[in-house]
Amino acid sequence: MNDQAANLRRLVGDKNTYPDPPNTQATEKKTKQQAESKGPRTIAITSGKGGVGKTNLTVNLAIALGNMGKRVIIIDADMGMANVDILLGTSSRVNLMNLLDPDVALEDVLLRGPYGVSYISGGSGMEHAGELSVTERDILFSKLEDCADWADIILVDTGAGIGKNVLDFIVSADEVLLVTTPEPTSLTDAYAVMKGYSKTTENPNLKLIVNRVIDEPEIREVVGTLSRTAEKFLKLNVECLGYIYDDQMMVKSVRSQVPILSGHPDALAARCITSIANGLVNGRQEKIKLGWRGFLRKLFRK
Repeated sequence: MNDQAANLRRLVGDKNTYPDPPNTQATEKKTKQQAESKGPRTIAITSGKGGVGKTNLTVNLAIALGNMGKRVIIIDADMGMANVDILLGTSSRVNLMNLLDPDVALEDVLLRGPYGVSYISGGSGMEHAGELSVTERDILFSKLEDCADWADIILVDTGAGIGKNVLDFIVSADEVLLVTTPEPTSLTDAYAVMKGYSKTTENPNLKLIVNRVIDEPEIREVVGTLSRTAEKFLKLNVECLGYIYDDQMMVKSVRSQVPILSGHPDALAARCITSIANGLVNGRQEKIKLGWRGFLRKLFRK
């Protein structure tokens, strides 16, 4: 394990073997058990590097889950970035750290954003979260407890990388969704997150989401590379929850600050995210077909 990045790069070239498909029945059973447990599911969404579409996925996943009748709250835990605000085209005057004010209650910072998205902004105050005193942590704990009465699922959008604050969030969550792209740097950074996570938790529960993929062979290559490396060096079982095809409609949606699930729900990437939401709730994955536009994209290498 002296140079895991080098090992990972060598494995990228091995396209002949792929991981076994996930045990659907076991996944369904686990999902049902989680649904029956007390309180909302807490899912941390993280990545090894920035720019892989983590926050964009979080916002659209919240919309997809809301469309399925789930009450969802996003906690923007990306230190000081307020990316959820940016993607929603909003500007929050309050954030999680305002809860330290004795006159501020949870409902004062729980924002009802557009498209039915409820969220607590990270804002600039979150960058000091690691410096909180015991008393301040107790205050936040006490007030944030009430989120359990307002949500079925809480999505925690973490920062990128393996800093202590990021690891604190993902280790504390019930489930972790690790977002990566097929780029070699993204893969090695995703592996670094797996390594840090596996060393700091006793009961790892991590699933992979591959963003900006071109076709099924690329999906199999990425998932096979990461899952084999994690199993070999970390003894960590990693399943793929889903994938998102590269889609220009996603780029347009980000630029217009209108989530693709709202502005273009039938777009290829939107259907992929809806499939991921179904996988979270029902334990089933729906295979998304590229369709005619995808055929043309592949044919003309668009």
